[in-house]
Amino acid sequence: MLVRAASFLGSLLCLSAVLAQGPPPAVSGTAKPNWQTPSARGATFTPSAPSPASGDRVASNTNATGSSTAVGTETRYEDLPNNHGQQWRKYDISPYTNRVASTKKPEQAVIDWILRETGTDIWFTEPLGLLSASKDTLYVYHTPEMQQLVAEVVDRFVSSEAEPQVFSLQLITIGSPNWRSKAHSLLQPVNVESPGVDAWLLSKENAAVLKAELEKRTDFSEHNAPTVMIHNGQSHTLARTRPKNYVRAVNMLANTWPGHTMEMGQIDEGYSLQLSPLMSLDGASIDAVIKCHIDQIEKLVPIAIDVPPVAGQRQRVQIQVPQMVSWRLHERFRWPSHAVLLLSCGVVAAPSPDKPNPLGVPNVFKMGPDRADALLFIEYKGKASQTLLNARTQSVLDSVPNNRGRY
Repeated sequence: MLVRAASFLGSLLCLSAVLAQGPPPAVSGTAKPNWQTPSARGATFTPSAPSPASGDRVASNTNATGSSTAVGTETRYEDLPNNHGQQWRKYDISPYTNRVASTKKPEQAVIDWILRETGTDIWFTEPLGLLSASKDTLYVYHTPEMQQLVAEVVDRFVSSEAEPQVFSLQLITIGSPNWRSKAHSLLQPVNVESPGVDAWLLSKENAAVLKAELEKRTDFSEHNAPTVMIHNGQSHTLARTRPKNYVRAVNMLANTWPGHTMEMGQIDEGYSLQLSPLMSLDGASIDAVIKCHIDQIEKLVPIAIDVPPVAGQRQRVQIQVPQMVSWRLHERFRWPSHAVLLLSCGVVAAPSPDKPNPLGVPNVFKMGPDRADALLFIEYKGKASQTLLNARTQSVLDSVPNNRGRY
């Protein structure tokens, strides 16, 4: 009895000690991490330094052989490495993306130009960086220095609100590159990384003079001279190709006559030109990425292939292997908007297929496809709104009768 009484007395003393501590603290709803707080365009958040007790776990799978394969590491957003002072920042790009209806993903142009400005490797090496975009928002996690570069690119998009810019693209060919001897004094050289490509700057007046001189040559050919409107930062492609079919291969067939079929192939001859311009904030300079490629079939090399005989007679068919002449350009240029950029691709395959002989007589002396010096003139005409206004004003002035001061 004494033991039971002592045990009961001990339990009462423990219960009294617990009640003396007071009621437990109230439990609130799940707290949101700091990175989810509302922020305006360009607002930043610096996550805390990673803690050794952050609770990271390495997930793994065990395959049939019993070996373990790592899947990934679970890490909270607030525990992302920020040893270099990385910051989260959100940029509102909706003023730009809401006005571009020519493509399904206008935000991709913002991503592309950021990668061109910062380089690609910086986002996949130390320090840790993240770059992503939705239709209305750009998300960036990187150092303050990199955030500054990103902000400058975003401002060039948002400030223009995607207003279309007008460019003149004129692609011509000259049979001989000797045109440079007379035009040398008009040309200001520009550095080019692509081998075999030359670039120059000209004033708009000198560009008009050079074009007039080139048009007088008998080896002059103009392939296109359009005036195009391009949303700031987006891409515009001009292409002129024609398909050319050839016998690509022979496929053997069993138990059928004649025992084989001919497989046809197709190559598109011609050229494709893509321009992606981005204006500076003050409109004084242009950054542009230019892609151009020319493909031409020099000749089709015949190859004889033996096929299974039919009725005891030997069969041989002929396939063709295309001998191609191609040229590629992928370069970024920056030049003043008041100047004209001139590119020379060197003596390459002519951008367009051979012209038919007006007399209908084939040229038996011709040994291969045309070769020519391809020239591309790129001229900035201004914003679309201002260009249209100037055109209407000029149209009104032209419609006013000239009385030569008689009244």
